Amino acid sequence: MFRRWARLMENKKRIEGENSESTEQGSVRVTDRRRIQLGESGEAITNVTADAPSLKPSYIEELEGRTRLAESRVNEVQSRFEQLRNQLQRETDETRQRLNRAADERAQREKADFIAALLPVLDNLQRATEAAENGSSPEKIAEGLRQTTASFESALESAGVEPIEALGQPFDPRFHEAVETAEVDPEMEGKVLGEYGRGYKIGDRLVRPSRVKVGRSGELSRPARD
Repeated sequence: MFRRWARLMENKKRIEGENSESTEQGSVRVTDRRRIQLGESGEAITNVTADAPSLKPSYIEELEGRTRLAESRVNEVQSRFEQLRNQLQRETDETRQRLNRAADERAQREKADFIAALLPVLDNLQRATEAAENGSSPEKIAEGLRQTTASFESALESAGVEPIEALGQPFDPRFHEAVETAEVDPEMEGKVLGEYGRGYKIGDRLVRPSRVKVGRSGELSRPARD
């Protein structure tokens, strides 16, 4: 029995020794593994830290390059815009000048045409004056004056001037100026009875109103004649 107990004690010590050794080996392995891990981590960190200075300038240079490219494109667009604006301004000025020259030339042509239309009137006036000075008959002088009047009316018509109809027409304050009134029957109320000065218009634009006498029924009113 004593021997059996001794053997049990030896086995117990042997087992405890093995466990202790295993524990120490495990600790060593764990410690080594941790050291390895720390060493690898430290190396990685060192590598990252060592690589960072080489990566950072490259990224900044890339940003600077993009910025310079963007500024260059903006300058190109601005330059192109200025060119187009200047070109448009030149074309606008040239167009305005052409239009002004065309308007001036047209005005000169119209003026020349109107003067040319008035020259026959001057010719008729000169002939009528010569006829009166040479003692021509009143009929011949009157005929010359009628031709002069017709020539002048033709010249006005060529310039777009139209006479305003007045006699027998209802009084229209837009085109008629009443300088005298006369008592009339009710059916002639507001009608133009006489014309003291013919009016003219160009299209719907009044050049001069007709100076007229207007019929009124009832009390007679006679404004002073100019």
